[in-house]
Amino acid sequence: MARICFSVTDKKPLVIALSLTFLMMIIEVIGGILSGSLALLSDAGHMLTDTMALSICLLAAVFASRPATKNKTYGFYRLEILSALFNGAILMLIAIYIFYTAIRRIIDPVEVSGGLMLIVAIAGLAINLAGAFVLHRGSKENLNVKGAFLHVVSDAVSSVGVVVGGLIIISTGWYLIDPILGILIGVLILRGALSLVFESVNILLEAAPKELDIEAVGSAIKKIKGIIDVHDIHIWTISSGNYAFSTHIKVDDILISKSDAIVAEINRLLKDRFGIVHTTLQFECETCAVHEH
Repeated sequence: MARICFSVTDKKPLVIALSLTFLMMIIEVIGGILSGSLALLSDAGHMLTDTMALSICLLAAVFASRPATKNKTYGFYRLEILSALFNGAILMLIAIYIFYTAIRRIIDPVEVSGGLMLIVAIAGLAINLAGAFVLHRGSKENLNVKGAFLHVVSDAVSSVGVVVGGLIIISTGWYLIDPILGILIGVLILRGALSLVFESVNILLEAAPKELDIEAVGSAIKKIKGIIDVHDIHIWTISSGNYAFSTHIKVDDILISKSDAIVAEINRLLKDRFGIVHTTLQFECETCAVHEH
């Protein structure tokens, strides 16, 4: 998911990849029903996973461009997280249904049309490769597009598995390969769904992002000239890949103009080295006396 979605100016590659993935998902659902293949239906579920992931990334790109309001001071980034949490829960239910159906078919095998299964799987592989091609260039420049690219590649891998399953059924008539493939693809769906749910919950709980080491951030700030100590460091995620930061900075008794220079240096460090763009800094003076009136 999620954690790799962030603002992107050119949304066209995401729209194309989303359209291709959604189209193939519909084709696989129809093909799965007509051929009796659970592997195709499971792969359609995997396609649904990536359709939702691509939709979340596109949603993030759209809402990232909307300005903040006086009531929503951080803008509308969190809509991405709420959508991810909902999608993750739905996908967990889909995975459970796939496991249930696969176990029933292992106990009581169902005849599968290997030819139709193979044709649809090859079409799915071709569309996945086309989607990966569309996203490949942008994946080198933007984390959002990179996440979408990785999802489409994972779809291509599962499509290869279904192609192999179709070939096995055609050549050997071994129908058990179909529910076995269904279970394997269901595991991929469940893994992605659990990751989506856990990551969304962590963001909503404002946990520190696992990509950042708080101690490393504090140590880097302490090395800036004029800073004596850094404490009460807080880092949290506004939306995936979009971090906020607050801390207390202890300095000597210095001019306000010098503190402004320190602030600029801290912000530059946090942005360039750690990707943090939202900062709140509170200065404390080491030698300043507190005067009571």
